[in-house]
Amino acid sequence: MHTKRPLHKTGSLQLRFKPFNLQLKNVFTLSNNSRDTTPIMLTEIEFDGHTGYGEASMPPYLGENHDSANRFLSQLDLKQFHHPFQIEEILNYVDGSLPGNTAAKASIDIALHDLIGKLNGLPCYEMWKLDPNDTPDTSFTIGIDTLDIIQEKVRQADSFNQLKIKLGTPNDKEIIRAIRSVTQVPLSVDANQGWTDKHEALDLIYWLKEQGVIFIEQPMPITMTEEMAWLTAHSPLPTIADESVQRLADIKNTHQVYSGINIKLMKSTGLCEAQKMIKQAKSMNMKIMLGCMTETSCAISAAAQLSPIVDWADLDGNLLISNDIFDGVKIENGEIKLNKRPGIGVIPL
Repeated sequence: MHTKRPLHKTGSLQLRFKPFNLQLKNVFTLSNNSRDTTPIMLTEIEFDGHTGYGEASMPPYLGENHDSANRFLSQLDLKQFHHPFQIEEILNYVDGSLPGNTAAKASIDIALHDLIGKLNGLPCYEMWKLDPNDTPDTSFTIGIDTLDIIQEKVRQADSFNQLKIKLGTPNDKEIIRAIRSVTQVPLSVDANQGWTDKHEALDLIYWLKEQGVIFIEQPMPITMTEEMAWLTAHSPLPTIADESVQRLADIKNTHQVYSGINIKLMKSTGLCEAQKMIKQAKSMNMKIMLGCMTETSCAISAAAQLSPIVDWADLDGNLLISNDIFDGVKIENGEIKLNKRPGIGVIPL
């Protein structure tokens, strides 16, 4: 999906990185944990007078942190490459240098795409021949909280055309009823593996459909593959794999177990593999959701470059933090609006 590179002098790639902590506007609660900060690693790759920006977002449950990202990035030698247009070769080297570290790897991938776009003078979506008018609405995430606070968060999100609701609690129906007393916009539900009985889950999904829910994300634990396949076969709503799919190799294991997949750059190691995941999922007639962690506008803007070719987007991670340090893509009336800046479309603040 890359255009032919223009003529540029060869040199070496200069990698820089530094840790940073995102401050969440509200405590973020899922079915199994809560937090009010997220550690990230900011990366820069410089070449020929241009700088590409990247980011690794590392929520604790994924197993990466500042120390692991520092160790991983410190052992990389990008100076051996003569220009960023060797991106496949560079990313193969990065991926093969150590196992795991998918967010740290994504930070390199994002910075390289930003750099290549700047050298080409084009936004990534334009290099890939994607139409910026095809971007979907993004959902806005409502975490688990007291009913009063949930309702207030919903009121504050009245500019969004779709909400993503975190469930997986003993009072899931009460949460949905409270939300429906405030808004009638379409909802998606993320149970974060919180449902463990397939029959109860199916009954709840039928009820959720009546409440205007359009799909269910990761309803059951990743270990319950047979139960999940049964649930998908009987569900009146699409089921989307999140924790069950990390990278390209995982998609084959989700086929006929889920209706679709949630691709996140921090899991996929970045945009290159995310593109391959989209292509494979489409070839298997699976739905595609583009998601995120809590991130700055850097990683969100990178993911948004792919948004014209997915079914659903949940790219609100930068809206959940109070200390964004980039200006990038915007959300207008709930819709993702790509800009015309080269690369991933960000500038540091």
